[in-house]
Amino acid sequence: MNVVILIGRLVAQPELKYTQANVAVCSFRLAVDRRFKDQSGNKQTDFIDCVAWRQQAEFMTNYLEKGSLVAVQGSLQIRTWQAQDGTNRKIAEVSVDNIQSLGRKSQSDGFNAAPIPSVAPPDPYAPTEGIPDWSNTQGAFDNYNKDNSQTGSIDGMEMDPFADD
Repeated sequence: MNVVILIGRLVAQPELKYTQANVAVCSFRLAVDRRFKDQSGNKQTDFIDCVAWRQQAEFMTNYLEKGSLVAVQGSLQIRTWQAQDGTNRKIAEVSVDNIQSLGRKSQSDGFNAAPIPSVAPPDPYAPTEGIPDWSNTQGAFDNYNKDNSQTGSIDGMEMDPFADD
């Protein structure tokens, strides 16, 4: 399973771009503090490249700014390409599935935990049309007798799911 969860601050102002297919994309770097300090007692920070697409990219540029504290959930991906000089290059980055704002850094008090909406990825398995109306289930159990024994059969075999065997 390839799952990455990070909490950190945006290193720069998010910038929205569009691909040739007009898909919103936002590449950004996240500063994530390590859980431990070095031998001299200083915090260690990792700078992790991330990329957000579509709604998450638009959310970032509309609601987040440099220094914003965010939680990112996604997967690690390795991209390879050939540079202009002909050398093969490789980068590891987090492909963002969900981003949650944990507050904004403000100049006055250093931190403002004002609630900002988050964007969850769309459910690819959610039906888009023809959603059945379950509000009226009258008649749904008409094939059961009053004593809860089922009438009818499946493949010619009588069924009584409530019968004592």
